[in-house]
This record gives sequence, structure tokens and C-alpha cells, in this order.
Amino acid sequence: MTAATPKRMHLAAHFPGVNNTTVWSDPRSRSQIEFSSFEHLARTAERGLFDFFFLAEGLRLREHKGLIHDLDVVGRPESLTVLSALAAVTDRIGLAATVNTTFNEPYELARRFATLDHLSAGRAAWNAVTSSDAFTGENFRRGGYLDRSERYTRAAEFVATARELWDSWTPEGAPRPVAHRGRHFTVEGEFTVPRSPQGHPVVIQAGDSAEGRDFAASAADIVFTRHGTLEAGRAFYADVKGRLAAHGREPDELKVMPGVTFVLGDTDAEAEERAIAVRRRQVSPQNAIAALEQVWGRDLSGYDPDGPLPASDPDPGAELVRGRVRQGDPLAVAARWRALSREKGLSIRQTVIEATGRQSFIGSPATVAAQLTEYVAAGAADGFILVPHLTPGGLDDFVDRVVPLLQERGVFRRAYTGSTLRSHLGLAEPVWKG
Repeated sequence: MTAATPKRMHLAAHFPGVNNTTVWSDPRSRSQIEFSSFEHLARTAERGLFDFFFLAEGLRLREHKGLIHDLDVVGRPESLTVLSALAAVTDRIGLAATVNTTFNEPYELARRFATLDHLSAGRAAWNAVTSSDAFTGENFRRGGYLDRSERYTRAAEFVATARELWDSWTPEGAPRPVAHRGRHFTVEGEFTVPRSPQGHPVVIQAGDSAEGRDFAASAADIVFTRHGTLEAGRAFYADVKGRLAAHGREPDELKVMPGVTFVLGDTDAEAEERAIAVRRRQVSPQNAIAALEQVWGRDLSGYDPDGPLPASDPDPGAELVRGRVRQGDPLAVAARWRALSREKGLSIRQTVIEATGRQSFIGSPATVAAQLTEYVAAGAADGFILVPHLTPGGLDDFVDRVVPLLQERGVFRRAYTGSTLRSHLGLAEPVWKG
């Protein structure tokens, strides 16, 4: 690549689902479970020539102070079923499902993903996530048995076993027996699905710990992450890419794609006003207190959301919230929030708004196109997984107004040049290991 050739970026669309990004109160917000919503967002992303459409997973309804978490009352459908239906109404866009390695088995899951890859003509992707959460595990036969220290050990063997199964059919179509004996799995038999159109479905990894980064470097094709600044993004990018050589891999074999939000306006000033309004609707007074309780680990319903943060420290061992991951050490999070509040004179709600916002690109279409281009050119990302705040139409303006500007800059494709997700990502088909 010469200095005159800009680095191409990758784009994906995340269906918001049941998270804190969605502005539920917006009159344009529609169902999070009806197929028409999934279809609209996936077809919009395909119209924008995105690499893939991405679904999260929820294995249990989360609880807050013993009650079902408000955002979960819409339901949490199973991702592979939805993507199988989307394969029939899309042609080129990749279809990525988040599926847990803790509460599934390699044979069954490898079979389902290989089937999706055949149904979609080579567009399947698997976001392999882990869990050591006994609360979620209560929905499964061996709920909660897995120690936290074992989760990535099991995940690495899970992915490796799935790849053995995918490789058990020759490229010419001959099945061969599988004989895997490992710490977590013993598989002896024959796989029922021929080698898939792209060799193996694409593997995505979303952990950000040191273990997660090593897992991504050893086993993933894409790492889905989040970072709040250009500097933090560059540090993460360099760290993960730097781990690849130890596993015999080249930097281009792993794509770094942070999840980001965006707010557009006709001008930068208009976009900033919209972004403030969006964040206030995402973090209502009630949501601000709930976010505070998740960190502090106790009932704070008596606090004024427009007042100061609690003077007392969090309870690190509390289980006020179940089924949701506490974001780091509660004492450290509280210290950061207090420092932010003191520095800027922020209330509880204002602090939550500023501290919990995902990386956002805000501005006119030209400004957002320039910001995205800068991140990729500066080595902070290979592309982005966009998380719109409206379902299902939140991606429409980006596709109509930003994508053409990225194409004019020469940093994004003007047409799909291949039919598989690996071709979109510039990833080689895995060498068959017979």
C-alpha cells in the first residue's frame, strides 16, 4: 500500500436489541423481536455494502433488585434462528451470531454454524463469548459449574474442536471420522455437514481482558471491542496485533472493529444538540440511578439523580444486579466517576451520561466520514461495528449520507467484489487440515 492509497475500512451493523443504546421512547422505535425489524436493518446494511450484520445473545432475563430488568421485557430471540431467516432475504452481507462457549457443545454448535454457512452461501460468522455466571447457568444442566479461570481454556478448546469438525470433510466432499480428546471435550464420531463454502465460518471474539486478547490473537478473525479515545484505540490495536506473531499469524489476519455509536446532523452544531438529546433519553433519571446501583451494589433509590454521587464506597461483593457484568472493579469505577464529577461539576445523571457513553462519532456526514477515516488511518481500528440508537431505522441516514462520502474518499468499497464474508474482510480461506 502506497502513501497515496488510503487504507480501506470495514463496516458492520449491530442490531441494538436489549441494551442501553436504544432510545425506546422515540416514536420511530419499533419491535425488537418482530422479523420485520431484523430484516429492515440487515437489508439497509447490505444496501450500504457493509461486511456483516451482528446479533447479540441473551441466555437469561437479567434482574435488578430482584425484578426483571426493564430492557428485557421485550424478549431475547435466539440469534442463529433469526440469521437463518435473514439468509433468505439478503444476498451478500455476512450474518454474525453471538453464541456462548460455556453453555453449548462443539458438535452441535459447529453443525448449526456450518448449516448457516451453506444456507447463506458462505456468509456465517460466530461471535464466541464466554461466561462463568452461575445465575445464567441455572438455565442449563450444568449451570454455574465453570470456574472463571477456566472460561477461556474451555473457549479455546471449543473453537479448536469446532474447527476440527469443519475440517473433517475434505474439500472434495469426503467425510472422515473425528477423534478429539481434550480437557473439556471428547468427540468421537462423524460430522454430518460437508465443508462450508468459506472453509470455516468467521470467528469473532469480544473479550477485552488480557486472556481475551490472547484468545483473539490465537483463534479469532475479528475482535469486537470498545475504546473511548483515539489514543486508547491505538493502544489496544497495537497490543492485540502485537500478540499475533506468537501464534504464527500476520497482522492482517485479525480485524479490530470497535462497537461505536453515531449521531448525524446537517451541521456539526445540530448533531451535537441531537447527541445531547439522545444521551438524555438513553439515561433517564431512573436509568441513572439504576446504573449507579450497578456500580455501588446497593439500593440508592433515595438519591436525587440531579444531586451528587454517594460519599460512601461501593460494596464489591454485592449481587444487587444479576445477569449483567459489572464493568471492572467497583471501587476503581467509583473513583473514576468521582474524579469526573469533581472535575466537571456533574450530578449523578450527568456523570452516568458522560461515563457510560460508547465511543460516538458526532457531526455532519462529512465530519463523521472524516472522523472514521482518521481512526483507521491512525491505526486505531480496521473498521467499525455501528450500533444505532433506533430500531430498525437508525442506520438509514448513515447509509444514505455517510457511506457515499467514504466511497468518495476511497476508503470504502463501491460494490461487493466477492460473495463470502471472508472475501468482504480480505481474509483467506483456512487451509484444510485433513
